[in-house]
Formats: sequence, C-alpha cells, structure tokens
Amino acid sequence: MAIKQITPVPEPRQLPLLGNIADVDSENSLRSFMNLADKYGEIFRLHLPGTRLLFLSTRALVDEACDEKRFKKVPNNVLTEMREGVHDGLFTAKIEEPNWGIAHRVLMPAFGPMGIRDMFDEMKDIGSQLALKWARQGSHMRINAPDDFTRLTLDTIALCSMGFRFNSFYSENLHPFVNSMGEFLTECGRRAQRLPVPSFFYRTQDRIFQSHIDVLRETAEAVVKERVSGNGNERKDLLTAMLKGRDSQTGEKMSDASIIDNLITFLIAGHETTSGTLSYALYRLLKNPDAYRKVQQEVDEVVGKGPITVEHMQKLPYISAVLREALRLDSPISLFGVYVQEDTLLADKYPVYKGEFLNCFLARSHLDPAVFEDPLTFKPERMLDENFNKLPKNSWKPFGNGVRACIGRAFAWQEAVLAMAILFQNFNFVFADADYELQHKQTLTIKPKDFFIRAILRDGLDPIRLEHRLAGTEPTSTKPNTIQDDAIQNNEEKHEGQSRPMTILYGSNSGTCESLAQRLAFDARSHGYTVSTLDCMDAAMEKLPSDEPIVIITASYEGQPPDNAAHFVSWIDSIKDKAAFRGSSYAVFGCGHHDWTQTFHRVPKLVDTRLEELGATKLVELGLADAAGEDMFVSFEAWEDNILWPALDKLRASTVSDALQMPEFTPLTVHVSNTRPSILRQNVEDGKVVTTKLLTADGEPVKKHVGIRLPSGATYRAGDYLAVLPINPKETVQRAMRRFGLPWDANIRIEGTGIRLPTNELVSANSILSDYVELAQPATKRNILALLDTTDSEDERKVLKHLAADGYDVEILAKRVSVLDLLETYPSINLPMGQFLTMLPPMRIRQYSISSSPLEDPSVASITFSLVSGGAKSGQRNHIGVASSYLDSLEVDDRLRVSVRMSHTAFHLPSTPEKTPLVLIAAGTGIAPFRGFVQERAVMIKSGRKLAPAVLYHGCREPARDDLYASEFRDWEDAGIITVKRAFSRTPEKSGGCKYVQDALWADRHHFHELWRQGAQLYICGSRRVSQEVEKVAKSIQQEAAKRNGEDLSDEDANKWWNELRNVRYATDVFD
Repeated sequence: MAIKQITPVPEPRQLPLLGNIADVDSENSLRSFMNLADKYGEIFRLHLPGTRLLFLSTRALVDEACDEKRFKKVPNNVLTEMREGVHDGLFTAKIEEPNWGIAHRVLMPAFGPMGIRDMFDEMKDIGSQLALKWARQGSHMRINAPDDFTRLTLDTIALCSMGFRFNSFYSENLHPFVNSMGEFLTECGRRAQRLPVPSFFYRTQDRIFQSHIDVLRETAEAVVKERVSGNGNERKDLLTAMLKGRDSQTGEKMSDASIIDNLITFLIAGHETTSGTLSYALYRLLKNPDAYRKVQQEVDEVVGKGPITVEHMQKLPYISAVLREALRLDSPISLFGVYVQEDTLLADKYPVYKGEFLNCFLARSHLDPAVFEDPLTFKPERMLDENFNKLPKNSWKPFGNGVRACIGRAFAWQEAVLAMAILFQNFNFVFADADYELQHKQTLTIKPKDFFIRAILRDGLDPIRLEHRLAGTEPTSTKPNTIQDDAIQNNEEKHEGQSRPMTILYGSNSGTCESLAQRLAFDARSHGYTVSTLDCMDAAMEKLPSDEPIVIITASYEGQPPDNAAHFVSWIDSIKDKAAFRGSSYAVFGCGHHDWTQTFHRVPKLVDTRLEELGATKLVELGLADAAGEDMFVSFEAWEDNILWPALDKLRASTVSDALQMPEFTPLTVHVSNTRPSILRQNVEDGKVVTTKLLTADGEPVKKHVGIRLPSGATYRAGDYLAVLPINPKETVQRAMRRFGLPWDANIRIEGTGIRLPTNELVSANSILSDYVELAQPATKRNILALLDTTDSEDERKVLKHLAADGYDVEILAKRVSVLDLLETYPSINLPMGQFLTMLPPMRIRQYSISSSPLEDPSVASITFSLVSGGAKSGQRNHIGVASSYLDSLEVDDRLRVSVRMSHTAFHLPSTPEKTPLVLIAAGTGIAPFRGFVQERAVMIKSGRKLAPAVLYHGCREPARDDLYASEFRDWEDAGIITVKRAFSRTPEKSGGCKYVQDALWADRHHFHELWRQGAQLYICGSRRVSQEVEKVAKSIQQEAAKRNGEDLSDEDANKWWNELRNVRYATDVFD
C-alpha cells in the first residue's frame, strides 16, 4: 500500500495573539481572501481569534468538501453574528436545532412549483413598478441599478411572502426596516472581525446594533399581528404556512418567535442575493453586446410586444444561462462553510482537523480553469441547459450545498427571469459612465459599487403606453400627447424656417471623439442646425431618426468599438432588413491608429458600410484620421469645414457664398473678479501619492516611479492601466495668464452654453486654465483664420493667412504650435478670452501601465513614466509634457485624480501560472507592466506555489544609468522568479553584443522557441518600432524552426501564423 505524501496547508505568518487578523481588510474581506488565494493557490489556512478557517479555491477541493458524511454545513462567523437578530432562523440555525427542522419541513411545500407559480402576478406587479419608475424618469436619468434592484427584490419578497408592501418605488425615504436591515448586516460583518478585546470597548456600537434589531423585530411583529387580527384573510403565502402549518414529522407548529425570526430571515436573504444577481447580470450584458442582443432577441421572439405571462418563464433559456454565468463570475455570496467532523486528508495530502471550518471559496472555484475554459470571460452559452448539465459535479454552487442549500432558489430564479424579461422587452440600456469598471461593494453579500445606467424605452413607447403593455390593455389614445411631446413640438415650431434638426452620435473611450462631437454641436447653430440629440451611439440603438441628418464620430480599439458604441455596432450588424434605414441620411468620421494594420478604422468603416447597406443615404464620404501621423482635432476640423458642412448646407438648400465663411461663434462672456472662491473640481476620484523614486542616473532622461494609494473600493489586475487627470504645467498657465493680463488670483465667470466649462459662477482663472483645457493642443486652421479677424497688423495678417493655408502642415502641425504660441508670437492679435477658451479642447486623461501587483498591496498601484521635456519643435521655448510634468511635480502625500482602466483581456497573466511559461519583451518604461507581472509571481512563489518559467528581455541604454528596477530584478532573478536578458544600446559589449531588445531575443532564440513549444504566452510592451522589430524576429525564429524540421514556412505563411495568434498566444501594449 502506497504511503500518502502529506503536504502542509500553506498559511500566512501569524501575529502573536491576533493570528492573521492583519491579513484581512475589515471593510473588504473578499478582496483580501481573493489576494490570499492568488498567493497560496488552491488551499490556505487563516488563524483568526477563536477560529481556524481554510479556503478551498478549486472545483476538486470544493467537491470533496460537499461530502455531507465528512463535512457538515454550519453558519460561518458572519451568520453566527446574525443570530443576535434572527436566532435560529433557517439560514443561521445549526442543523441539529429543532426549530430548523420544523421550519424547513413546514416551508418546503410553500416553495414548491405550484407555490412559486402562484406568486407570479405579485412578482410582476413589483417588476412593473420598477419599469414604470425608470420610464417616467426619462432616458437621461442616472439610475443606481443595484439600489433599484434592491427595492425590487425587497418589495417582491415582502409582498409574496407576507402580503406586506414597503412601496419602495413611491418614496425617496425608504421604510425604517430597510435602513435598519442594512446597518444590521454591515455591523454583523464588522463584529465577525473584531479584535479580541473586552466588549466594553464596543458598547456604543452594540447599543446601536441592538436598536436596529429592535426595528427589524417590531416590524415583523406588526406584520404578524395584522395578519392574525385580519378577518377573512385567505392569502396562501409563506406567512400563512408558518402560522397554520404543522411539521410533518412531529406535528408541531412553528413558535411565534420562530415565525418572527424567519420572516426577518426571508426579507434579508430573499432580496440581497437576487438584487446582486440582477445587477451583475446587467453589468455583464452591457459589457458584452452580443450576449445582450441574444437576450433581447429571445424576449422579442418568446414574448413579443404583449404582456409577459407565467407560461413564458420556462421558455427563456438564454436568460437563465446569463443568470447562471453572472452567478459564476460574481456570486453575491462568495463562500459557504462546512465543519470538519473528524481529522482527515483533503485531496489525499492536505491534513485538516476536527473543528476547523472549510470555506468553499466560490470567488475562485467558479473560475477554475480545469473546468471552465477562459474562466474570466463571460460566456452564457456554456451555461445553456445541455452544457450546464455536463459540468463536473459541484462546479457551480451559488445556492449552497445539500440539505442546507437555499430553500428559496426557485423563488429567486422566477423573480430574476421575470425582471430580465420585463426590462429587456421594454428598454435599452447604456452605462451612465462610459468608462465604468466593475468594483464590488461588500456587506453580507457583494454588489457592484457605483454602477449607474440609463434606461431608454424601446418601440417608441412612452410611460403611458408602457403601462398598458405591462397590463395587457389598450391605451385610450393611439398617440398620447405628453409634456415631452409638447416641448418637442414647440421647439420644432420655434425653429421652423430658421434651422433644421440634426443628430450627433459618438463612440469614445478616451474622450477624444466625444470632444469632437461637442465641437460639432457647438458649430451647428452657425450653419443653421439645431442639435436635437447629442449622445453616445449606444443610446441611439433601435431609434435612429429618419427625418434629420445623423453624424457619427467613432474610434476603433484594436478593431473593437468603444465601450459606449459596442451595442450600436452589434445592433446594426445583426439587422437583416435591407431597407431598415431607408429615409435616414448620415455621415461618419473615424479615428484610429495605423499600428493596428489588421483592424485600422474597422469600426467607422463598418458603421459607414452597414448604414448604406441598410438603406440609409450617405451624405459624404467617410472621414478618417490617423493618430499616428495626424492631430485628431485638426483632421476633424478639415473634414468638418471642407466636406461635412458644405454637404449639410446643400441639404438645407441654403445659399452659401463661395468665399470661406467662418462660423459665427456663440460668445462666451468672461467677467474678471479678484476674489477667491472655491475651485470647481472634475468628477475624478482622489488618489494619494505614497512613494516617488527617481529611476535613472544624473544626466539621463528622467524616468520615475510613483506609488499611488487608490480610491476606496478600486481594484486592479497586473497589466491594467491607471488613468490620470493631469493639470497643465505652471509655466504654461503663467504664459496664458500674462497674455490675457490676468493677476494670479483672478477669478472669472463664464456665461454661455455648448462647451465643457464651469459656467455662471465665479471660478479661479488659474483653475480654468490649469484643469479644464488643453493649452498645448496644436492650433487648427479654423483657429488661425479666427485670429485673422482680431488683428489690425497687415503684416501679421499676411503671415497668419499663410499659416492657415500652405504653411499649416510644416509650420504649425509638425511643430505642434498652439493657439497660445501664436498669441505670444503675434502680439497684435486682440483675442477675447471667451473665444480663446472655445478654441481649446477639454483636458483629457492620460493612461499609464500599472507597474505593480495587487498581491503585493491591493490598495496601492504604481506607475512608471518618462518625463517629456526639451526644446519645442518650433524652436521657441521648451516643450513640457502635460501629464509627465504633472506627475514629476508630485510628492508624497499629494493628492491626484485617478481611476483604474482595464487593459485588453489578453494582456493579463494566464489563469494557469503553474503550467504556462511567460516571455516578456520591453524597452525603456515598457518594463512597467512586467514589473507588476514579476512582482505577482514573486508573491505567489514566496507563498509556496510552483510556477512555470519566465524570461524578460529588456532594452535600455546602459547599465547603472537607465536599467530600470535593476536591483529588484536582480533579487527576483536570484530567487528563481524570472530570467532577465538585457540589451544595452550604448554599450552592447556588456550585453553579449546585443544592442536592442530584438537582438537579445534573436540571440536567445533557442530558449525562446523551447518555451514557446511548451505553450508560453508572449507579451510585448514598448514603442511601435519595438513591436514591429520583435514581430520580425519572432517570425524569423518560427521560420528557422520550421526549416530544422524540414518544412518551408514562407513569409506569407509566417505573417498568417503571427496574425492568427494575436491576443491568443501573444499580446502587445504599444505606445509612442
């Protein structure tokens, strides 16, 4: 008989008396547990005051822990705290407690198929209230989706289980029960993580805790009293079952106290998880347009335009798959615990001991790559019934396990499917914040944090028509006249004969296309147009106008649409009717970067082509700008002035002079004041600088490391970006203040509309020029022509005319000459400050690769950057990089505005680090994301995990001069975490003759190919040229390997091989 190899369960180092309490964030324990799971792998142990907890992170270990003969379900530490309020209710009782058995057997029939079916009408009543609320608020209302889903699920469980109406949709102030319930749950979480000190120190918190328990119990008691005293009440619901039912085994009825305990239990458990499920499902669908479209198509085909009935509930398999997949990725209850009944071995090697608690950690076991391919990707198809039923046992456990699994699963499922059907039948949805990235808010469960949406009615519905559709009745009028209709009609009458409406749509991640759209809207009035709609493309899904021109401005991101245009693109791509847009007219302008040769301008080209294929009339040829060689604003302005407006003017049948006509700017009137009001800040969250470090030697171009404590709740993965909202350099702001004769403490009031500046209040002029506008943006031809009208100097007018025409590309664009530069160069220009501000685009964020790992410290992210500074291309003054100079000026404890932005899915570490080798290639500060990768590997290996090999090829100038993070990488290399191969461009003799990083790769090609053969993932970060050179070498290595095997791999075949592996076996992050 073979001797079993015992493997100790890994665990963090403990503190005396306190154990591992410092390893768990009391405000966000889930994030702590996830980081610990990433460090230690499939199992780890924590020692907390009074208990030992083990966390199981793979399907195999969870499956073993679900054996109810060896392990028994018990309330975890948070549920134990909840017993203070609900005692031995169904979810908090121990299985041996008599009240659990009685309640379980009494209530099981009420949760049977017929009981759930009978609750449908009341579920639909509350779902209709939610839909009508969103409809009446209008399509531009920012809706806190998790909050409203909580109202939905709370009102539903209250009405269906006990006939009580909280009426949460009819009041801003919720019933006191709701607030007390939230505070009760939050405090239960805190109490579970208290330090082991006398309770005297928590007496204030305990008093408040008890007051909330009193509210919960008094409310439940009032509901029971009303039901008992009501004569002739024949409701058949959960409360009736508890009041009248008898235990099938003992014949006993539930006690009054047990009824109160379970009423509160149902209100808590019956709403928290379902509201979280709906929130995560909607988030995932908004992020995945193809799945969104399939949900909507399923509802349209099954339900149509009529009322939803209970018979539809079993005919919506794709919605069920979406809910299952959302629960896999983000289960609102992320773990459940079992008790070890006897000393035993897990997986035949990990010893666990009687009395220990095993936490089945769904936040990781649901992502097990041994079960789920691409585990982090949202794929509802894998959860369709046939595939779902083939999953290995205990792969999907959001409702718990065995006899203690959720008793209300069928109730929650019908409620969630119904809510999804109602919402997707009648609305389209868009993110209220296009750049929203998922964050979690943790109480007893988890929900998305700060997740706001907009709800846009479909099918030409208004709130009255929607109410009739939901009820299955006919409206009394075929076209009700609403206040909104009157407003539109009055607006049309006002502009009849004067201006024509137009729609402007944008798809934008970084804000550039949105800025171009706003600029176009600002110019429209001077051309006789009124902008009826200025919105993201997704907001126009299923509602493109046919009676006004449509201008679409959009970008491509590696061939994919911007976040707020993805649903629009999916929609038009799915339409089969070739006359769907007959009568509509449109123009498209696209932004892109030619580095992505395979997908250059793919999205604007697709939109332009599809609209024409579907019957729309193209007003002008597609306009395109290339960020690699052009300034977006300049290219757009040229297209706007020379192509778009002439076509739109012709459409209006207006007489236009052949002479160049300047737009009549809507003036911004600026009043100067010398008082000091508070400065208006932009809505970006605060980060705090915790470290700064110079990485290069004296005399070398400055490269720095900055560590930033993230805003509360922000999370990231190694490889993600940190978006920074900079301010203009002080020197540049001083130049502008001097040019307009403003004292440093001047305040201004801006009056006007149509531009993104604070208006109608006093604001520091310094703040406006520092925070809100891009002072260094190259002047456009239109800007220069506008300056012509503000100078009396004929000599300078002559020069400006030349610069706006033949001299523009060479003298302005190539040298990046700004409007401010021109104002200083030509002093006769007398430009009003209001007109100056209208010429400038709004301040944009800059993105930097994060150079740290959350496993090192989840609250801190670092970035690595080069300071951009030197002689301007114009030969005048110095050019100062806006963002890099701002970051360079920061010191420890300074605040800045930041947010985390997710990088491409492929540019993250593989989900199987034990099996997948890494090849990392970088030059200069391109090493940033790879420092995060290697730091993450270091934490994993230090925690006992055995990882596949990794190699880094890094190019720089000279050792000890700009060899970034050299000492850190030396330590990591000594520890076997990474192998580093360097190329020194100044001293190639010190790097084996390799001058550039591609040379180092070629010199090490046999090692590279061996790792590649083992399934390595390749990552490249650097300039466009670095990426291109690495591509050449990689293809040459593959051709050489083919030749060794007696095969001939042509250049064409090598290109095909490389292109097919993009974002599959290799990923790039290119910057210039």
